Amino acid sequence: MNNFGLQLKGDRVIWGIYIIFSMISLAVVYSASGHLAYKLENGNAFHYLFKQLGIVVFGFFVMYLTHRIKYHIFSLTSVLLIWLVIPILIFTIISGTNINNASRWLMVPGINISFQSSDFAKVVLLTFLARNLSRLPEKYKENKNVLRYVLIQIFTPTLLVTLLILQSNFSTAFLIFSSAFFMMMIGNVKPKYLFGLAGSGIVILGIAFLVVKTNPNILPRFDTWVNRIENFTNTETEDDYQVLQSKIAIASNPLIGKLPGKSIQRAFLPSAQSDFIFAIIIEEYGTIIGFFVPLLYLVLFFRALVIAKHSTTIFGALLALGLTFTIVIQAMLNMSVAVNLVPVTGQPLPLLSSGGSSFVFTSMALGMIQSVSAGSAAKASPSSSENKKETE
Repeated sequence: MNNFGLQLKGDRVIWGIYIIFSMISLAVVYSASGHLAYKLENGNAFHYLFKQLGIVVFGFFVMYLTHRIKYHIFSLTSVLLIWLVIPILIFTIISGTNINNASRWLMVPGINISFQSSDFAKVVLLTFLARNLSRLPEKYKENKNVLRYVLIQIFTPTLLVTLLILQSNFSTAFLIFSSAFFMMMIGNVKPKYLFGLAGSGIVILGIAFLVVKTNPNILPRFDTWVNRIENFTNTETEDDYQVLQSKIAIASNPLIGKLPGKSIQRAFLPSAQSDFIFAIIIEEYGTIIGFFVPLLYLVLFFRALVIAKHSTTIFGALLALGLTFTIVIQAMLNMSVAVNLVPVTGQPLPLLSSGGSSFVFTSMALGMIQSVSAGSAAKASPSSSENKKETE
């Protein structure tokens, strides 16, 4: 696949989905941020368009460079980066930019650009788990210190990263833990070990709940999480303001939409260009296009299944499935919030919402998946002398 003089390797469908999402993102972010531009940018509606365009171009550049790297290198770098992630998350808690009682962002010195450290941590952790899970079959064969290996190399980094992120971002911590748990399920971790991990997680959450109730300063956003859950489950209370405006946007013209740029609820819906962008998509483009968006995410996951099936290594298969799963489950979570199926989470819609770090690290993850696809295709070519399943 050769576009604009670039040799694009890997799965063509994934490249196509990425380009489609990028184009939709530019159009919808431009429209959804129109009211915000008049409030904050003196009516310069192109400010957010060019900002998002810069993010999309940089994201494509990151994906392109990443997909050109041989994917086995990610296994090696994850061992080093996992030890970098831990202090970064701790530093974020201590000195990160605080917005709404949540320290989630770090400022890059010298260039005045912030990024969400949990986005970086998610990619590194799942890559590290893919590496360690790929070695698990050999541990079972040796039948030696399997439990110790699972506890130290798989469970411990998962719990540590999750707990550090939980301090400021419950939904992201839940998303990362769920993605890691999914990888363990398909990575042949014994069910009794998984039950033990799930039980440990429940116990830790229970202890954290009791501690926070007596010491609210430990988790400043704890009351916010509880209120969101209570408002969602209590049918007698009025809907959250964001959810109410989202419902109005979706119900205003559900079939064909109000047409691009004609959104009314963007003036009333907080985070219209980020967390609730799916509501704006349906308001402007209608339900038909609204169904098209989740369908593309499902196709993305299907292509990951195909890549995993043809992967020549267990590491490659786990990496492709793990990274795709976290992208797709985040998308489904975001869209579920917009249609009021789950409580408000604050998760952006991958590759569609405005916001730099989410788009860039999602692009990086897709580049890694494409690297697996390209590596498998290279080994499956007639010039390859070997095409056997192997472990990393």
